[in-house]
Amino acid sequence: MTRASDTQGGRVALSKDGLPGWLDPVVHAVETVRPRQLSRFLPPEDGAGRQSAVLVLFGEGAHGPELLLMERASSLRSHAGQPSFPGGALDPEDGDPYGDGPLRAALREAEEETGLDPSGVQLFGVLPRLYIPVSGFVVTPVLGWWREPSPVGVVDPNETARVFTVPVVDLTDPANRATTVHPSGHRGPAFLVESALVWGFTAGIIDRLLHFAGWERPWDREKQVPLDWRA
Repeated sequence: MTRASDTQGGRVALSKDGLPGWLDPVVHAVETVRPRQLSRFLPPEDGAGRQSAVLVLFGEGAHGPELLLMERASSLRSHAGQPSFPGGALDPEDGDPYGDGPLRAALREAEEETGLDPSGVQLFGVLPRLYIPVSGFVVTPVLGWWREPSPVGVVDPNETARVFTVPVVDLTDPANRATTVHPSGHRGPAFLVESALVWGFTAGIIDRLLHFAGWERPWDREKQVPLDWRA
């Protein structure tokens, strides 16, 4: 695969060839999960919403399988200060939003936000499109295997506060799990890892992947973390 900046207009393919065996449960989950099993927030039937994509990137670090996350800058208009997957809105140059456009956008955004070299990433699956009502984004989660890891870090401090990886073993540790409670009454899964509170859309995707991959461990759903109205 060439760099995302060189693939505009070209084909960006999915491939399951040569993936590590520990990713097999994730591949199966991606192939079998239904939209309503991921979220109750699905894209509007009238086609409204801004098409976007995120890169759910699995790598292998010193503590085993891990996920790449970033913390959004506190100055951003939407989802400020939140840990998230790399990603963003599709550009016209990314191509068909219902074809390989989300694949290209996920790689391009990851490169722009973290300095990731897309040539070391093997994309292997796409989850159903989901909706984030607060920002109006229709999000396609694109899953990848970091076959050849490259250095990552903050590219633009105006967009990203930090870039970090989280071992899957930490995400499945019951001690690191909690339920966020928003003043609106909305409740959702959360992870307290790497001195960060991962919640919202990102935590929801991680929670469902752990569950459907069979990696989830029993945890105390009554352990709560309150959010404020700014969240």
